[in-house]
Amino acid sequence: METSTNIICAGNEGSVQYNQLLRIEIVSELTTVAKSTIRLWVAQGKFPKPITLSAVIKVWRLADINQWIEGHANVG
Repeated sequence: METSTNIICAGNEGSVQYNQLLRIEIVSELTTVAKSTIRLWVAQGKFPKPITLSAVIKVWRLADINQWIEGHANVG
């Protein structure tokens, strides 16, 4: 069974689309995980890998972040 979470992100646009690409600042806000921790977890394979758009721009798909959040919602 597949479920989806619709996350609304407050920001300049008011909300984001489910397949939107997100910079690390927004990923950090959505997950409440520090940017440095996100980078560490990506390197350790504990967090979804970003899409590299250029040497300095990396983004995550909102769908991947939602899936990660759902998979970790009951941990603890």
